[in-house]
Amino acid sequence: MAKRRRRRSWSRTLLLIVFVSAAVYAGVHCLFRAPQVQAQDGQEETPVQEEETDPEAAAAAAALAAHTERKDNFYTILVSGVDDGNGGSDTNILVAVDAENGKIHGVSIPRDTKAVINGKNHKINFAYNSGGSELLAQTISEQLGIPVDFTVTVDLTGFIALVDAIGGVDFYVPIDMNYDDPIQNLSIHFSKGMQHLSGQEAMEVVRFRHNNDGTGYGSEDIGRMSTQQDFLMAVAEQTLTLSNVNKVGTFAQIFQQYVDTDLTLGNLAWLGKEAITMGSDGISFSILPGLWKSPYIYLDQEAVLTLVNESLNPYVEDRVMEDLNIPS
Repeated sequence: MAKRRRRRSWSRTLLLIVFVSAAVYAGVHCLFRAPQVQAQDGQEETPVQEEETDPEAAAAAAALAAHTERKDNFYTILVSGVDDGNGGSDTNILVAVDAENGKIHGVSIPRDTKAVINGKNHKINFAYNSGGSELLAQTISEQLGIPVDFTVTVDLTGFIALVDAIGGVDFYVPIDMNYDDPIQNLSIHFSKGMQHLSGQEAMEVVRFRHNNDGTGYGSEDIGRMSTQQDFLMAVAEQTLTLSNVNKVGTFAQIFQQYVDTDLTLGNLAWLGKEAITMGSDGISFSILPGLWKSPYIYLDQEAVLTLVNESLNPYVEDRVMEDLNIPS
């Protein structure tokens, strides 16, 4: 289990690269299309008949319709990174794209978050191992009280290829990194300071947790997550200003080979166009708030509700505690 924990969150850098490169590719082919969100089960719009004879039923139907009325051009996308060779999802981040207001917010979901899956307590990552993106999205949706509209899954090789495709990334490595694991054939050696990282080097930096002698961030997970989010911002800033028209073919081959999603190429192109318009200033990140108590991370229900309403909620009305289903 310790070695599995060493696999680090890396796919958060992929979303904007996929969006932007898809925008370039699809723009050439005039394929820009805004995503179409399907009604959630039990939330189909049902017109209230004027001749409704039950006032209470009519009021309940109207209240439900108001509670599930969606904002314009607001989408939730679950991005999962797969790199363990066993079909497992090592990284999960729920991304809210608020194109109407020019904002993108990504929330990292710790893999040890407690969840009830198939009637039993598990770490939330079990959902992906058991039922792929569909079950994971369903589990997250039930906990947070909001729909997960789309999913994007990318593997380790795709991450490396995408970073290399944009020519690498200039990034300030926050601490000296010296770590070797011959079992995983992993060797990480970087000096603190500005570096130009290739795809493989970027993978090593975002996977780093501590040095061979135990030193490192001090608080391993918090420090590592901070580095990952800083790296993503560096990728966003550099990708959103790149002129990569001559790399269209390469980008297209990468997502066709390494990206699995229910978004169409036209959808990705539209999202990419919106991301370019927003720029890096419109992008922010956070971590789903909770407290570690072995063997799970228990979510802070009040803090989660605040985060949902401030950054993730695709509905016009705020969610209330009754909408959430977080195990205690």
